[in-house]
Amino acid sequence: MIVEEIRLVRVNQNPPYDYREELVKLLSEDLDFHGQGNGVKSHIFHSFPAKFPPHLPRKFINGLTNENDIVLDSMAGSGTTILEALLARRNGLGFDIDPLALKIASIKVTALDLNSVVETGKHIVSNARAAYNENRDALISKLETKWDVKTREFIDYWFTQETQLELLALILQIEAIHQPDLRAFFELVFSATIITKSGGVSLALDLAHTRPHKAKLVVSRSGDIITGERAENGRSAFLTKVLRSSFDEFEKRLKINLDGLIISAPKGISAKILPGNAEYLPVPNSSIDLIVTSPPYASNAIDYMRAHKFSLVWMGFAIDYLGEKRKEYIGSEAIGNVKFEKMPAFTETLLAKLAQEDKKKSDVVRRYYSEMTRVLKEMYRVLKPGKAAIVVVGSSVIRGVDTETQNCLAEIGQNLGFEVPKIGIRNLDRNKRMLPAGAKIDNNSQIQQRMHQEFVIGFYKPQ
Repeated sequence: MIVEEIRLVRVNQNPPYDYREELVKLLSEDLDFHGQGNGVKSHIFHSFPAKFPPHLPRKFINGLTNENDIVLDSMAGSGTTILEALLARRNGLGFDIDPLALKIASIKVTALDLNSVVETGKHIVSNARAAYNENRDALISKLETKWDVKTREFIDYWFTQETQLELLALILQIEAIHQPDLRAFFELVFSATIITKSGGVSLALDLAHTRPHKAKLVVSRSGDIITGERAENGRSAFLTKVLRSSFDEFEKRLKINLDGLIISAPKGISAKILPGNAEYLPVPNSSIDLIVTSPPYASNAIDYMRAHKFSLVWMGFAIDYLGEKRKEYIGSEAIGNVKFEKMPAFTETLLAKLAQEDKKKSDVVRRYYSEMTRVLKEMYRVLKPGKAAIVVVGSSVIRGVDTETQNCLAEIGQNLGFEVPKIGIRNLDRNKRMLPAGAKIDNNSQIQQRMHQEFVIGFYKPQ
């Protein structure tokens, strides 16, 4: 059991306040956090869709736990909760199944020697540039044998050959690093060079928000056309991408991530990020002091793998493998071998209403609520009595039917034994949370309708 490895140094005592009342108070306060900085630059190591602001877990960690308590995020994503727990001198425990999320979250809570990172970074860029300029034939030969046919097709579609050579030169240097944590740090820098709001060094216009679209016109920094052609109607500017040097972009990203590097972690405090399914946790009963997590949207509204595969293919993951992995994610649209759970009355009525519009979509949402039933059941099991789980969710409008995620999950949680004393509302900052919709609400757009607010559900496990 994982939690048994975390050594706690504290005196057990009852908190000097009414825990349930404090939970309601915190959920009633401002949860928007607009205009507030992240506070720690580690939070911007890498772009990540629908990442909640660090102020949110920070608020509940500080308000509902003591030093040395254990904070769990069973769907850790980019590790925001676990980093905030570490900074607040709480033991953090996170699980996820996404390969890139695991890398991002792990590095954010790993202390590294600054001098070693700086020197290694210099060697990576210097050696990669030299290989690109002096050993092109060897790099081209490696490109020809690096991937299977389907992955090769993906690479050729989204990256020019020159960019492929640059990225290969970089990743070969990174793969040669013997220290696992140091290698993982530079894999993250490499990934962040590709996955950005601008689409990084790929031919995609945007990899941070939604479905990738290929640029119609790609030009060099000097303005020369690399692929495509200029449109006479003047719309080229909206579909044009300036392709930059992968080496230059890697160096820029490295400087950003150096500023957020954790040099030393608090003594006696543990931060663990591990592969794991939130439906079945390797955690003892009644061992967790607080849960703060944010599950995916229903019906795959935000497809994490859609962007993550752009860098994961360079780290040895095949396209077919990543496609199969995607089906395992909570909220996936694949329903072949999924076990459906019995739903409580309100949720069942909503699913029946959706089935009248689209039976397949109703089954997809039923899968989501079945998975979340098992997730909430695990949360209830591992949480100490008298403690809380904070679950941040967004609702979806599918075929004109609001899935009412916050109300359905509240009902499911109550059916499992939780109390839900309060559901907070958070108005999203459209420019900060990297969501696939603009700042102006378009009532004809399903994706716009469902992503301007989210809900912070307070689940309380009675004594």
